[in-house]
Amino acid sequence: MNGFAVGFMRRLATETRGAEIAEAAAVLPLMFMILLGIFWFGQAFSIYGAITRAAQEGARAGAIPYCATCTGVPTSVTNAANAAQAALQASRLDPTQVRFPVPRPSFLACGGSAGPSCSSGSNPNAFCVQAPIQLTNPTGGTTGLCGVSVSFQYPFRFWLPCTTLNNRQIWLNATAQVRLENQ
Repeated sequence: MNGFAVGFMRRLATETRGAEIAEAAAVLPLMFMILLGIFWFGQAFSIYGAITRAAQEGARAGAIPYCATCTGVPTSVTNAANAAQAALQASRLDPTQVRFPVPRPSFLACGGSAGPSCSSGSNPNAFCVQAPIQLTNPTGGTTGLCGVSVSFQYPFRFWLPCTTLNNRQIWLNATAQVRLENQ
């Protein structure tokens, strides 16, 4: 090689102009994916909080044995389903997307027999309301405390391009149990 070529190659090897652009081109897509992931996982966590509050509101309403317009369906089931649906609507979530939990929860009934199956009140195929169920006593026993359980699942769809989570739907679970008010 002649002297000019050797000098040119040496200068090219030590040159740093434009390195920032190459580094940014390599790092920015990764940073963008991390930011998108934070956003979508934050959305999922927000929806999880909203559906958990809806289940708690439903169980709380189901624990109060009052319903002025209920006929044929146990009062606690109707109250729980209506309250959970109202809480979802208040959170701007669509109650028609709710489904029974898979697998369905099983509890002992307040008499010690097999627990009640899922009832949905005015919302068929949506909220799983079980009442009266036997709750676990804080002291470790299982006697004396009867309650209501509300559980359901709500869908969430991720949008993370170039990942296995892109356009994948997951089901978020919500469940709550409350002691009956007549105890």
